[in-house]
Amino acid sequence: MVLLTELRRRARQIVGPILGISLVAYFAYHLVQGDRGLIAMLGLMQQVKTAQATLDASEAERLPLANRVALLRNDHLDRDMLDERVRTVLNAADSREIIVMTAAKR
Repeated sequence: MVLLTELRRRARQIVGPILGISLVAYFAYHLVQGDRGLIAMLGLMQQVKTAQATLDASEAERLPLANRVALLRNDHLDRDMLDERVRTVLNAADSREIIVMTAAKR
């Protein structure tokens, strides 16, 4: 009987710390692992860097095209750009011009 009483008293003393350690271990595990853990955050940061590099490349490609389009606006029409577009679209040239053929860009 005395042994059973002693076991109950010690079990009550140890349950609190074991429960606390278990909770800390659970949250520490999910801090590192899981959908919103540190490892997932590192993966997302890498995806953001890749997407930013793609955005920068697209922006560098878009800016020259936007400048060329701006030269063909109705309110400010650049004659050289218009002449270039007409020659390209209509495949036309003046009879006095010398045409130099180059390989097509791929």
